[in-house]
Amino acid sequence: MRNIKYTDSAQFRCLEHLRGTYMDLYLIHCGLEHCLPTHAIEHSIREEYIIHFVLEGKGSYTINGITYFLTASQMFLIRPGEEVRYAADPEDPWTYAWIGFDGIRAEAILKNCGFSKQSYVLPFKNRGEVEGQINAILSSVQLSFSNDLKRNSSLMMLLALLVENYNHDYINQRSGAGRYDYSSNVYVEQAIDYVKWKHSYGINVTDIADYVGISRTYLNHVFQKELGLSAQKFLMDFRLHKAANLLISTELPVTEVSAAVGYEDSLAFSKAFKKKFELSPKNYRSHKEKMEQYTEKQPPIEGAL
Repeated sequence: MRNIKYTDSAQFRCLEHLRGTYMDLYLIHCGLEHCLPTHAIEHSIREEYIIHFVLEGKGSYTINGITYFLTASQMFLIRPGEEVRYAADPEDPWTYAWIGFDGIRAEAILKNCGFSKQSYVLPFKNRGEVEGQINAILSSVQLSFSNDLKRNSSLMMLLALLVENYNHDYINQRSGAGRYDYSSNVYVEQAIDYVKWKHSYGINVTDIADYVGISRTYLNHVFQKELGLSAQKFLMDFRLHKAANLLISTELPVTEVSAAVGYEDSLAFSKAFKKKFELSPKNYRSHKEKMEQYTEKQPPIEGAL
């Protein structure tokens, strides 16, 4: 194992030969370089994954016989074992930053960033945040457990930013249908749990979607798919059934029942309740009471066990 090395000059900052202390994902090296014109890395084959972020200027990247010409706010990926070449433009040489990492989660994370065997070059947003995480890593050079955690935290934050940006763009392209990591039933179950927990707080469908972490449009899509009704219809029915139960199991006034299931306006509650059960809340309670009394007064059926 080579010793950890830190280089800091006017043109080049690099922290390298870091030891892998986590199996799922770990940082190996990180750097930032203001390249000279035509500065090139020839026939480079690496053992780790590397993402380069073009911050300024221009350059080229060649992989599998295809050359890509890159400008600022684009990034390119190098995979282990693949031969690549990249070079700075002779007139407007690039400045780039990079992270080198590995781990059993690396491929899955890169896929969620948008990289694939057909997509080695992608745009990236929030240059300031990207550069900020790179600088945070390069500032944590002392060999300490806390700095080890800081470096890996910055690596995670940087990759999370790329995943978030890719998912946001993908969702916009699909006009709300979205690209999400879990099956529809998982989102529905989580949404139902939230409704059970928060229905009395006046939540709406947007609150549910935000809690689950998907768009309102996609939330309705998964509810229709799994339950055959919209999220709004589920929320309303849940509240009204809860209210019906309170009306027959407690002596709370209708206004308090209304508030207990998340309705701020008791008149709106009564109107929705009557539409659902064809009885006003007050009549529903008295009807149920009469039915129970009638059942209790009936003589036992002859011959019943």
